[in-house]
Amino acid sequence: MEFTHLGRTGLTVSRLCLGTMNFGPHTEEGEAHTIMDTAHDLGINLFDTSNTYGGREHRGRTETIIGNWFAKGGGRRERTVLATKLYGETGKWPNEGKLSALNIRRAVDASLRRLQTDHIDLYQMHHIDRATPWDEIWQAMEVLVSQGKIIYVGSSNFAGWHIAQAQETARTRHFLGLSSEQSIYNLMERNVELEVVPAVEHYGLGLIPWSPLHGGLLGGILRKEREGVRRLDEVAEGRLVGRREQLAAYEDLAAELGHEPGDIALAWLLSRPAVTAPIVGPRTLEQLYAAVRALGLTLDQKTLDRLDEIFPGRRTAPEDYAW
Repeated sequence: MEFTHLGRTGLTVSRLCLGTMNFGPHTEEGEAHTIMDTAHDLGINLFDTSNTYGGREHRGRTETIIGNWFAKGGGRRERTVLATKLYGETGKWPNEGKLSALNIRRAVDASLRRLQTDHIDLYQMHHIDRATPWDEIWQAMEVLVSQGKIIYVGSSNFAGWHIAQAQETARTRHFLGLSSEQSIYNLMERNVELEVVPAVEHYGLGLIPWSPLHGGLLGGILRKEREGVRRLDEVAEGRLVGRREQLAAYEDLAAELGHEPGDIALAWLLSRPAVTAPIVGPRTLEQLYAAVRALGLTLDQKTLDRLDEIFPGRRTAPEDYAW
């Protein structure tokens, strides 16, 4: 396993992040425990979850599964850099979601109980809360840091100007502010290159991309469809509209190179200078092993150029769209 620092911090994390969103809805607890043990065996120490994961009717179940795994002992908690998130509604009563100081206080305590731990290493805001001022958010986070309940703070799905706003407010409070940003980023979805990536690089945040295979579209979906391995659902069909020719060229390139399409998609993300660790969300052990395989793949400049031809990227704003 390769390791790096999370942005400008001294925190050492693996170049792959284990996403746990499937634990509960698609992967039963026993298998989820096996996947987490195997991730440790493979050197993955960064685990990502959320207080809303577990299914619409069982929000928080994924954190409970992880907490039960920690309770087995054997250094499981100590070897894990634990990242969870808050923002989504966890109930129907007011202040059971978003980023008010009250919800931050309640949400962290609830997550700590489910996770059976005394602290969260990376506490991430799952979305921007435009109604809550940054001084209120940072004051609440500062209290959690001083109490030892969290160590670092991260964001997810923020725009570039949200990151700037957060960091400039944190600066006035002499607070570290954000340490990471978690955004959708893959060969098919490169809009973060406009402003989020420049903001992340400027402020020294680690970038943790989610959906590295774009919901499976970059994992050889056309080949699997032809072979009858995967039957496309309505969502996948919708995402394929207007993209079949592009994906066909991509899968042809993968075949030419002798690699699995998913390996190339992950290797491409790992080659991006701002990226710390793409999130891989395996439902099975086989999918976990497949993700780790990409760490051994280095793409040469010719291949990178061909990928840019198939999936054109974005230049930094405003040059991307203006002189």
